[in-house]
Amino acid sequence: MSNKENIYVAKAFLPPFEEYSNYLKEIWESHQLTNGGPLVNKLEQELKEYLNLDTSSSLIYVTNGTLALQLAIRALEVEGEVITTPFTYVATVSSILWERCVPVFVDVDPETLCIDPNKIEDAITPKTTAIMPVHVFGNPCDIDKIRTIAKRNNLKVIYDGAHAFGVETQGKSLLDSGDISICSFHATKLFHTIEGGCLVIKDRALANKVEIMRRFGHNDDEHLMLGINAKASEFQAAMGLCNLKYIDGLIAQRKKIAEKYDKITKSLFKLPKWQKKTKYNYAYYPIITKDKEETLKLIRRFNENQIYPRRYFYPSLNKLPYLPIPKIQCKISEDISQRILCLPLYNGLEPNEIERIGNILNKGHIDDAW
Repeated sequence: MSNKENIYVAKAFLPPFEEYSNYLKEIWESHQLTNGGPLVNKLEQELKEYLNLDTSSSLIYVTNGTLALQLAIRALEVEGEVITTPFTYVATVSSILWERCVPVFVDVDPETLCIDPNKIEDAITPKTTAIMPVHVFGNPCDIDKIRTIAKRNNLKVIYDGAHAFGVETQGKSLLDSGDISICSFHATKLFHTIEGGCLVIKDRALANKVEIMRRFGHNDDEHLMLGINAKASEFQAAMGLCNLKYIDGLIAQRKKIAEKYDKITKSLFKLPKWQKKTKYNYAYYPIITKDKEETLKLIRRFNENQIYPRRYFYPSLNKLPYLPIPKIQCKISEDISQRILCLPLYNGLEPNEIERIGNILNKGHIDDAW
């Protein structure tokens, strides 16, 4: 039995305990645990400033990224069909289904892995009311083309930017795109609040609507609309406030790890093509193998060495068994999902651990553990 430590695909960053404890003291003194407390308000403001959002944009912090998507769908009064990508985490599609809409899948670009904008209009029908693209691994969608298509066809655009924290394209925050953009702050993400997420909304009236919807749809005794409980707690906000001060350093560290991976992988595997003029966040490190068999072989070898990469994203979501519509073929997504593998990437990943991973990837320099 090997005495080497397990290496997982992600590992949550935790700030110094005493820094978090200081916020806990504030919570104990205020006795306000939730319901839009001072730490939640402070985090919203600091996130808006850090992300360099447009001054007219609102950032609304909620319990998680999935609820952010559901609130976006409901606030924009989206019904019928929603065009989206099959190459994403299941929450993208489950939010559409949960709000009783129908996901219509459009295949992805084989280079960027984002939805192919050139195929969107062929999928539009009289029942289509919105497009929900995903910035996969933080790689920007073609927001200009999607904006043009949406305007021409009178469609709403909700961007799933779960991976897009801190990403900028052409000098602007990627989260300032579409009618609403959402981001996830789950513990596995680059920036986390244990659980959490946010909506970024340009229209002030729409933002006010979401603000009411996230707290049951009422102000005191005045019930204004159907709402839900999407309020985040002061404890979550405290973690976010602690973590935000470290984020630039975390991105710099992850960049160094990614550059070490680049030296290993670029001659061995295909890598996604990152959009030009993009300030990337190094949230993930995906490689694309030659076929399903190579992917499974690598996973087996990694696991034998106590290393646990993940197939982000498998299966292609057009293959989900509970879809209420006939299966739509998305050949590129179905192929990529069989060949994708995200390598471990987190702060604190040691050089010797990267070397262990590289030895397995190279195949010719085999770790003596197997």
